[in-house]
Amino acid sequence: MEMRNDIAHNESAVYLSIFHFHSLFLIPHFSFLFLFFHFSCFIFPFEASAQQLIFVELNCENLFDCRHDSLKQDDEYLPESLRHWTRSRYWRKLNHTGQTILSCSQELPDFVALVEVENDTVLHDLTRRSLLRNAGYDYLMTESPDERGVDVALLYQPSSFRPVCYETITVPLVKGMRPTRDILYVKGEIITGDTLHVFVVHAPSRYGGERETRPYRMQVARHVTAAIDYLHRWSPDALVLVAGDFNATLKDKSIRFLLEQGLVSAAPNVEGTHGARANYRYHGLWEQIDHVLVSPSLLQHKVEAYVNDAPFLLEEDTKYGGVKPFRTYNGYQYQPGFSDHLPVVVRFSFANVYYR
Repeated sequence: MEMRNDIAHNESAVYLSIFHFHSLFLIPHFSFLFLFFHFSCFIFPFEASAQQLIFVELNCENLFDCRHDSLKQDDEYLPESLRHWTRSRYWRKLNHTGQTILSCSQELPDFVALVEVENDTVLHDLTRRSLLRNAGYDYLMTESPDERGVDVALLYQPSSFRPVCYETITVPLVKGMRPTRDILYVKGEIITGDTLHVFVVHAPSRYGGERETRPYRMQVARHVTAAIDYLHRWSPDALVLVAGDFNATLKDKSIRFLLEQGLVSAAPNVEGTHGARANYRYHGLWEQIDHVLVSPSLLQHKVEAYVNDAPFLLEEDTKYGGVKPFRTYNGYQYQPGFSDHLPVVVRFSFANVYYR
Protein backbone atom coordinates (compact mmCIF):
# COMPACT_ATOMS: atom_id res chain seq x y z
CA MET A 1 0.00 0.00 0.00
CA GLU A 2 1.44 3.36 -0.92
CA MET A 3 0.65 6.71 0.58
CA ARG A 4 1.85 10.25 -0.13
CA ASN A 5 1.49 13.21 2.19
CA ASP A 6 2.41 16.75 1.17
CA ILE A 7 3.73 18.96 3.91
CA ALA A 8 4.48 22.61 3.41
CA HIS A 9 7.89 23.48 4.73
CA ASN A 10 10.01 26.58 4.20
CA GLU A 11 7.72 27.66 1.37
CA SER A 12 8.25 24.37 -0.45
CA ALA A 13 6.52 21.03 -0.26
CA VAL A 14 8.35 18.11 1.29
CA TYR A 15 6.86 14.89 0.04
CA LEU A 16 6.71 11.94 2.39
CA SER A 17 6.76 8.60 0.72
CA ILE A 18 6.50 6.34 3.73
CA PHE A 19 5.74 4.59 1.45
CA HIS A 20 6.10 0.93 0.98
CA PHE A 21 4.57 -0.19 4.25
CA HIS A 22 6.14 -3.12 6.07
CA SER A 23 4.05 -4.53 8.90
CA LEU A 24 5.84 -7.11 11.01
CA PHE A 25 2.55 -8.83 11.64
CA LEU A 26 0.35 -10.37 8.95
CA ILE A 27 -2.97 -8.71 9.72
CA PRO A 28 -5.10 -8.29 6.57
CA HIS A 29 -7.65 -5.56 5.92
CA PHE A 30 -6.30 -3.02 8.43
CA SER A 31 -5.88 0.50 7.14
CA PHE A 32 -2.46 2.09 6.86
CA LEU A 33 -3.29 4.83 9.36
CA PHE A 34 -4.59 2.37 11.90
CA LEU A 35 -1.42 0.31 11.73
CA PHE A 36 0.87 3.29 11.63
CA PHE A 37 -0.51 5.30 14.50
CA HIS A 38 -2.89 3.19 16.57
CA PHE A 39 -1.12 -0.12 17.03
CA SER A 40 -0.58 0.73 20.70
CA CYS A 41 -3.89 -0.95 21.49
CA PHE A 42 -2.17 -4.31 20.92
CA ILE A 43 -0.40 -5.36 24.13
CA PHE A 44 2.70 -7.53 23.93
CA PRO A 45 3.89 -9.27 27.10
CA PHE A 46 7.46 -8.54 28.15
CA GLU A 47 9.61 -10.94 30.07
CA ALA A 48 12.24 -8.30 30.80
CA SER A 49 12.00 -6.38 34.05
CA ALA A 50 14.91 -4.00 33.49
CA GLN A 51 14.08 -0.34 33.93
CA GLN A 52 16.85 1.03 31.74
CA LEU A 53 17.42 1.13 28.00
CA ILE A 54 20.86 1.62 26.47
CA PHE A 55 21.08 3.09 22.98
CA VAL A 56 24.31 3.00 20.93
CA GLU A 57 25.04 4.78 17.67
CA LEU A 58 28.01 3.51 15.66
CA ASN A 59 29.44 4.27 12.24
CA CYS A 60 31.20 0.99 11.40
CA GLU A 61 33.50 2.45 8.72
CA ASN A 62 32.61 0.52 5.58
CA LEU A 63 31.37 -2.82 6.86
CA PHE A 64 31.34 -4.56 3.46
CA ASP A 65 31.41 -8.24 2.62
CA CYS A 66 34.03 -9.34 0.08
CA ARG A 67 31.66 -10.39 -2.72
CA HIS A 68 30.79 -8.22 -5.70
CA ASP A 69 27.28 -6.84 -6.10
CA SER A 70 26.82 -6.19 -9.81
CA LEU A 71 24.26 -3.46 -9.07
CA LYS A 72 26.57 -1.47 -6.80
CA GLN A 73 29.97 0.20 -7.00
CA ASP A 74 31.58 -1.96 -4.31
CA ASP A 75 34.76 -2.78 -6.26
CA GLU A 76 36.90 -1.19 -3.54
CA TYR A 77 36.02 -3.96 -1.11
CA LEU A 78 36.94 -7.10 -2.99
CA PRO A 79 39.92 -9.46 -2.56
CA GLU A 80 41.48 -8.32 -5.84
CA SER A 81 40.97 -4.59 -5.19
CA LEU A 82 43.59 -2.10 -4.01
CA ARG A 83 42.31 -2.61 -0.49
CA HIS A 84 42.72 -6.41 -0.72
CA TRP A 85 39.49 -6.90 1.20
CA THR A 86 39.79 -10.63 1.90
CA ARG A 87 37.58 -12.99 3.90
CA SER A 88 39.99 -12.91 6.82
CA ARG A 89 39.88 -9.12 6.92
CA TYR A 90 36.09 -9.20 6.62
CA TRP A 91 35.68 -11.59 9.55
CA ARG A 92 38.14 -9.63 11.64
CA LYS A 93 36.08 -6.51 10.93
CA LEU A 94 32.87 -8.29 11.97
CA ASN A 95 34.37 -9.42 15.26
CA HIS A 96 35.87 -5.99 15.89
CA THR A 97 32.44 -4.42 15.34
CA GLY A 98 30.92 -6.90 17.78
CA GLN A 99 33.68 -6.20 20.30
CA THR A 100 33.02 -2.48 19.98
CA ILE A 101 29.31 -2.92 20.71
CA LEU A 102 29.91 -5.22 23.67
CA SER A 103 32.34 -2.73 25.21
CA CYS A 104 29.86 0.15 25.22
CA SER A 105 28.40 -0.67 28.65
CA GLN A 106 28.48 -3.27 31.36
CA GLU A 107 25.03 -4.40 30.25
CA LEU A 108 24.23 -5.47 26.71
CA PRO A 109 22.95 -2.46 24.72
CA ASP A 110 19.26 -2.68 23.93
CA PHE A 111 19.59 -0.81 20.62
CA VAL A 112 22.44 -0.23 18.18
CA ALA A 113 21.99 2.15 15.26
CA LEU A 114 24.56 1.08 12.67
CA VAL A 115 25.84 3.23 9.81
CA GLU A 116 27.91 2.12 6.79
CA VAL A 117 26.75 -1.48 6.54
CA GLU A 118 26.49 -3.03 3.10
CA ASN A 119 23.68 -5.58 3.06
CA ASP A 120 21.68 -8.29 4.79
CA THR A 121 24.54 -10.79 4.50
CA VAL A 122 26.75 -8.52 6.60
CA LEU A 123 24.03 -8.05 9.25
CA HIS A 124 23.34 -11.79 9.37
CA ASP A 125 27.04 -12.58 9.81
CA LEU A 126 27.38 -9.86 12.46
CA THR A 127 24.42 -10.98 14.57
CA ARG A 128 24.57 -14.75 14.00
CA ARG A 129 28.22 -15.67 13.35
CA SER A 130 30.49 -13.06 14.96
CA LEU A 131 31.24 -12.27 18.60
CA LEU A 132 27.62 -11.11 18.82
CA ARG A 133 26.21 -14.52 17.90
CA ASN A 134 25.05 -15.23 21.48
CA ALA A 135 23.83 -11.69 22.17
CA GLY A 136 20.36 -12.34 20.76
CA TYR A 137 20.07 -9.30 18.50
CA ASP A 138 17.52 -9.02 15.74
CA TYR A 139 17.80 -6.30 13.12
CA LEU A 140 16.07 -4.21 10.49
CA MET A 141 17.86 -2.37 7.70
CA THR A 142 17.41 -0.33 4.54
CA GLU A 143 18.16 -1.20 0.93
CA SER A 144 19.11 2.22 -0.38
CA PRO A 145 19.88 3.64 -3.83
CA ASP A 146 23.32 4.68 -2.59
CA GLU A 147 25.72 3.94 -5.45
CA ARG A 148 28.28 2.17 -3.26
CA GLY A 149 25.64 0.06 -1.55
CA VAL A 150 25.99 1.70 1.87
CA ASP A 151 22.99 1.28 4.18
CA VAL A 152 21.86 1.81 7.78
CA ALA A 153 20.43 -0.68 10.26
CA LEU A 154 18.95 -1.01 13.73
CA LEU A 155 19.94 -3.87 16.02
CA TYR A 156 17.57 -4.44 18.92
CA GLN A 157 16.99 -6.82 21.82
CA PRO A 158 13.60 -8.53 21.41
CA SER A 159 13.23 -8.62 25.21
CA SER A 160 13.44 -4.80 25.30
CA PHE A 161 11.77 -3.75 22.06
CA ARG A 162 8.99 -5.25 19.97
CA PRO A 163 8.86 -3.72 16.47
CA VAL A 164 5.39 -3.14 15.06
CA CYS A 165 6.33 -1.78 11.64
CA TYR A 166 9.22 -0.24 9.77
CA GLU A 167 9.69 1.98 6.74
CA THR A 168 12.45 3.20 4.49
CA ILE A 169 12.17 6.86 3.55
CA THR A 170 13.91 7.68 0.29
CA VAL A 171 15.41 11.16 0.11
CA PRO A 172 14.59 12.93 -3.21
CA LEU A 173 17.63 14.46 -4.88
CA VAL A 174 18.36 18.15 -5.21
CA LYS A 175 20.63 19.63 -7.86
CA GLY A 176 24.11 18.08 -7.82
CA MET A 177 23.19 15.44 -5.24
CA ARG A 178 23.99 11.78 -5.78
CA PRO A 179 21.63 9.03 -4.58
CA THR A 180 22.06 8.73 -0.84
CA ARG A 181 21.11 6.43 2.01
CA ASP A 182 17.45 5.94 2.87
CA ILE A 183 16.25 6.92 6.33
CA LEU A 184 15.20 3.90 8.38
CA TYR A 185 12.06 4.34 10.48
CA VAL A 186 11.05 1.72 13.07
CA LYS A 187 8.01 1.86 15.35
CA GLY A 188 7.84 -0.48 18.31
CA GLU A 189 6.96 -1.06 21.94
CA ILE A 190 9.51 -0.72 24.75
CA ILE A 191 9.57 -2.37 28.17
CA THR A 192 7.13 0.15 29.66
CA GLY A 193 4.48 -0.62 27.07
CA ASP A 194 5.06 2.80 25.50
CA THR A 195 5.60 3.25 21.77
CA LEU A 196 9.04 4.37 20.59
CA HIS A 197 9.71 5.81 17.13
CA VAL A 198 13.31 5.38 15.94
CA PHE A 199 14.90 6.97 12.87
CA VAL A 200 18.40 5.97 11.69
CA VAL A 201 20.16 8.47 9.44
CA HIS A 202 23.35 8.65 7.39
CA ALA A 203 23.47 12.08 5.77
CA PRO A 204 25.70 12.87 2.76
CA SER A 205 29.35 13.56 3.53
CA ARG A 206 31.17 16.87 3.33
CA TYR A 207 33.36 15.62 0.49
CA GLY A 208 33.58 18.44 -2.03
CA GLY A 209 33.30 21.14 0.63
CA GLU A 210 31.03 21.72 3.62
CA ARG A 211 29.26 24.71 2.08
CA GLU A 212 28.86 23.07 -1.33
CA THR A 213 27.34 19.89 0.12
CA ARG A 214 25.25 21.58 2.82
CA PRO A 215 22.01 21.49 0.76
CA TYR A 216 22.24 17.69 0.59
CA ARG A 217 22.29 17.35 4.37
CA MET A 218 19.50 19.89 4.67
CA GLN A 219 17.40 17.75 2.32
CA VAL A 220 17.79 14.80 4.69
CA ALA A 221 16.98 16.97 7.72
CA ARG A 222 13.80 18.26 6.08
CA HIS A 223 12.55 14.75 5.41
CA VAL A 224 13.29 13.66 8.97
CA THR A 225 11.30 16.58 10.38
CA ALA A 226 8.48 16.03 7.88
CA ALA A 227 8.11 12.44 9.05
CA ILE A 228 8.18 13.51 12.72
CA ASP A 229 5.60 16.24 12.06
CA TYR A 230 3.38 13.58 10.54
CA LEU A 231 3.73 11.47 13.69
CA HIS A 232 3.01 14.41 15.97
CA ARG A 233 -0.29 15.08 14.24
CA TRP A 234 -1.53 11.87 15.80
CA SER A 235 0.59 11.73 18.96
CA PRO A 236 1.95 15.13 20.08
CA ASP A 237 3.96 13.60 22.95
CA ALA A 238 5.35 10.65 20.99
CA LEU A 239 8.70 9.24 22.12
CA VAL A 240 11.00 9.93 19.16
CA LEU A 241 14.70 9.15 18.72
CA VAL A 242 16.78 10.11 15.67
CA ALA A 243 20.33 8.72 15.54
CA GLY A 244 23.13 8.37 13.04
CA ASP A 245 26.01 10.01 11.26
CA PHE A 246 24.79 13.44 10.19
CA ASN A 247 28.21 14.59 8.92
CA ALA A 248 27.45 17.81 10.78
CA THR A 249 28.21 19.26 14.20
CA LEU A 250 25.71 20.86 16.56
CA LYS A 251 26.68 24.24 15.10
CA ASP A 252 26.02 23.25 11.49
CA LYS A 253 22.86 24.27 9.67
CA SER A 254 21.23 20.85 9.27
CA ILE A 255 21.53 19.99 12.98
CA ARG A 256 20.40 23.45 14.05
CA PHE A 257 17.40 23.02 11.78
CA LEU A 258 16.47 19.73 13.47
CA LEU A 259 16.83 21.33 16.91
CA GLU A 260 14.71 24.29 15.87
CA GLN A 261 11.95 21.86 14.88
CA GLY A 262 11.71 20.56 18.44
CA LEU A 263 14.30 17.81 18.76
CA VAL A 264 16.90 17.94 21.54
CA SER A 265 20.38 16.47 21.62
CA ALA A 266 20.57 13.63 24.14
CA ALA A 267 24.37 13.58 23.84
CA PRO A 268 25.61 17.16 23.36
CA ASN A 269 29.39 17.62 23.32
CA VAL A 270 30.01 14.21 24.87
CA GLU A 271 33.53 12.98 25.57
CA GLY A 272 35.23 9.74 26.50
CA THR A 273 37.38 8.87 29.49
CA HIS A 274 40.60 7.92 27.66
CA GLY A 275 41.35 11.04 25.67
CA ALA A 276 38.52 11.33 23.14
CA ARG A 277 37.11 14.88 23.09
CA ALA A 278 34.31 13.82 20.73
CA ASN A 279 33.56 10.74 18.61
CA TYR A 280 35.43 11.66 15.40
CA ARG A 281 38.82 13.24 14.68
CA TYR A 282 39.89 14.81 11.39
CA HIS A 283 43.28 16.47 10.88
CA GLY A 284 43.78 16.68 14.63
CA LEU A 285 40.38 18.28 15.34
CA TRP A 286 37.84 16.40 17.44
CA GLU A 287 34.27 16.76 16.17
CA GLN A 288 30.93 15.23 17.06
CA ILE A 289 29.21 14.42 13.78
CA ASP A 290 27.27 11.41 15.08
CA HIS A 291 24.23 12.36 17.15
CA VAL A 292 21.35 10.99 19.17
CA LEU A 293 18.47 13.48 18.97
CA VAL A 294 15.24 12.94 20.89
CA SER A 295 11.85 14.46 21.56
CA PRO A 296 11.43 16.39 24.85
CA SER A 297 9.16 13.57 26.04
CA LEU A 298 12.05 11.11 25.74
CA LEU A 299 14.75 13.47 27.01
CA GLN A 300 13.23 13.43 30.49
CA HIS A 301 14.17 9.74 30.72
CA LYS A 302 17.85 10.30 29.88
CA VAL A 303 20.30 9.26 32.60
CA GLU A 304 23.70 9.72 30.97
CA ALA A 305 25.51 9.98 27.65
CA TYR A 306 29.14 9.45 26.67
CA VAL A 307 31.57 8.46 23.96
CA ASN A 308 32.91 4.92 24.27
CA ASP A 309 36.66 5.41 23.89
CA ALA A 310 37.86 2.11 25.32
CA PRO A 311 41.66 1.99 24.93
CA PHE A 312 41.55 -0.69 22.22
CA LEU A 313 39.43 1.64 20.06
CA LEU A 314 42.19 4.28 20.05
CA GLU A 315 45.67 4.70 18.65
CA GLU A 316 48.35 7.33 19.06
CA ASP A 317 48.03 10.30 16.75
CA THR A 318 51.68 10.67 15.75
CA LYS A 319 51.04 13.73 13.56
CA TYR A 320 48.82 15.92 15.74
CA GLY A 321 49.44 14.44 19.19
CA GLY A 322 47.10 12.74 21.59
CA VAL A 323 44.91 9.86 20.42
CA LYS A 324 42.51 9.19 17.56
CA PRO A 325 40.08 6.41 16.62
CA PHE A 326 41.86 3.23 15.55
CA ARG A 327 40.44 2.82 12.06
CA THR A 328 40.49 -0.09 9.59
CA TYR A 329 42.20 1.78 6.75
CA ASN A 330 44.53 4.74 6.76
CA GLY A 331 44.02 5.77 3.16
CA TYR A 332 44.54 2.48 1.33
CA GLN A 333 46.86 1.08 3.98
CA TYR A 334 45.18 -1.66 5.97
CA GLN A 335 45.53 -1.76 9.72
CA PRO A 336 43.61 -4.14 11.97
CA GLY A 337 41.58 -1.37 13.57
CA PHE A 338 37.92 -0.88 14.42
CA SER A 339 36.40 2.30 12.96
CA ASP A 340 37.19 5.94 12.28
CA HIS A 341 34.17 6.83 14.47
CA LEU A 342 33.72 6.09 18.17
CA PRO A 343 30.32 4.92 19.49
CA VAL A 344 27.94 7.40 21.11
CA VAL A 345 26.08 5.84 24.06
CA VAL A 346 22.92 7.10 25.77
CA ARG A 347 21.25 5.47 28.75
CA PHE A 348 17.55 6.01 29.48
CA SER A 349 15.58 5.06 32.59
CA PHE A 350 11.88 4.30 32.80
CA ALA A 351 10.25 4.03 36.20
CA ASN A 352 7.05 2.24 35.26
CA VAL A 353 7.90 -1.07 33.64
CA TYR A 354 5.07 -3.13 32.20
CA TYR A 355 4.80 -6.70 33.49
CA ARG A 356 2.64 -9.59 32.47
